[in-house]
Amino acid sequence: MDDGGRSFAAGSQGLALRAHWADDAANGLLRRQPDASAATGFPLRQRIALASPLIWCGLVAAGSPLALQGLATLGLVLLACLVALRGTAAILPPQWAPRRELADRDLPVITILAPVYREARVLPQLLRSLSRIDYPALKLDIKIVVEADDSETLAAARSLQLRHRFETVCVPPGHPRTKPRALNYALRFALGRIVTVYDAEDSPAPGQLRAAAEAFAAAGPRLACLQAPLNWYNAPRNWLTRQFALEYAAQFHAILPLLVRLGLPLPLGGTSNHFDRAALETVGGWDPHNVTEDADLGFRLAAHGYRSDVIAPMTMEEAPERLRPWLQQRTRWLKGHAQTWAVHMRDPRRLASAAGLRAVAGLNLTLGATVLSALLHGPAAVYCLVMIAYGLAAGHLPVTGLALLATGYGAAMACAASGALRAGIPVRLVDLARMPLYWPLQTIAAFCALRELRVKPYFWAKTEHGFSAAPDLPCPSNSRLRSWRRARWSSPSRPGVRKPLPIRQRVRASYPGRSSP
Repeated sequence: MDDGGRSFAAGSQGLALRAHWADDAANGLLRRQPDASAATGFPLRQRIALASPLIWCGLVAAGSPLALQGLATLGLVLLACLVALRGTAAILPPQWAPRRELADRDLPVITILAPVYREARVLPQLLRSLSRIDYPALKLDIKIVVEADDSETLAAARSLQLRHRFETVCVPPGHPRTKPRALNYALRFALGRIVTVYDAEDSPAPGQLRAAAEAFAAAGPRLACLQAPLNWYNAPRNWLTRQFALEYAAQFHAILPLLVRLGLPLPLGGTSNHFDRAALETVGGWDPHNVTEDADLGFRLAAHGYRSDVIAPMTMEEAPERLRPWLQQRTRWLKGHAQTWAVHMRDPRRLASAAGLRAVAGLNLTLGATVLSALLHGPAAVYCLVMIAYGLAAGHLPVTGLALLATGYGAAMACAASGALRAGIPVRLVDLARMPLYWPLQTIAAFCALRELRVKPYFWAKTEHGFSAAPDLPCPSNSRLRSWRRARWSSPSRPGVRKPLPIRQRVRASYPGRSSP
């Protein structure tokens, strides 16, 4: 049954209603909160701010000493901030959101929104992963969100005979063709008080939803979102996937927990977000014109006085294994981070009044610094190599420059190593040593992002999945984590409470005479 399991009257009335909902999903935020939408574009001052690093680099190349001094000062300030952030994140252990244990009867209904687009070949894997979730079947509402003109994925969904907890929501055609537009449309059919977003290739820990529900139960009314860490089941595949895994281990197991400690807004990841539905609707849902709608939503929640937190159970994903898909994905992320920075810096007083000046500092230290450092990685690396070669040729070693490089690289490597150990990823010294070769690739993506911001700001580059098969269990393959997996990801034993039946048996018990999907 399509459209969230609800039937519509045939004829023009039902089509008009769906068209109205689709239009509201695409333009509702723009109409109600125009200053919060990326659709209004960049004012001139923000365009100059985004282009200023490139202007400086051009002046430095032309031999301007003033531009060189300004670029060096900016680089030192950025380096000092990032070293402090990464060094502190590497030292302080994560503090996951507190939980209050709930019996099955007290758990809230959770809606899972899983948007898929041209994902026919990974749909069976997604359904297997979602079927392993340890949550009462009658309190689980799963929506597979498919674009109406994606005939291949729709056919695959229908061939799998989705039933019971799984329903297909068909999103009417419209623009912009983005994931947040599809999520806004599907939100109308959600039944749960908590709304969770998963991507097509995700394999979440079976206990993740229970952890989210218990964390919401233990928190106050201002908690709006819980972010679960992300990891990669194909991390060992090649150099690129290993670097990707180190980068995300640092982000989700070190930096995000530190931001929570500091009371700063979180630049949310695009998946494994668990939202309080009331808060999500209060802030206007997702921005369909922002290609990193997740990061934008984290700061918009903070601007409305809400907060976000992190939980421990991980979600396994598939990392891009080739440079071209990686470049397309990273271009979209950097473009979206620039969009989000621009939206929230239009009137930083609003964010500061709700979450304090440190929230504005956090916006610039996370998303702003991400875009700026990506633009400067390549030019800075070339400049440093030239200066080192010039110094060696002149007979003296540039100690100061080498010390600054070592400090920056050392803090980043320590943060990545610390996050990887917490995530259960084996840490190899050779991978850490190769991290400086990975970072300049982001400069290419940053230049592509600036170009797309000018010519196609709302274009969503689709990342293809299904090149690596997900493991049978959604967890790292590191043998050292086997005991940890049993303790963390299996259902916790409770005195006097019988261990719940497997999901399939619970579904059969709930629907006599019918089989589970």
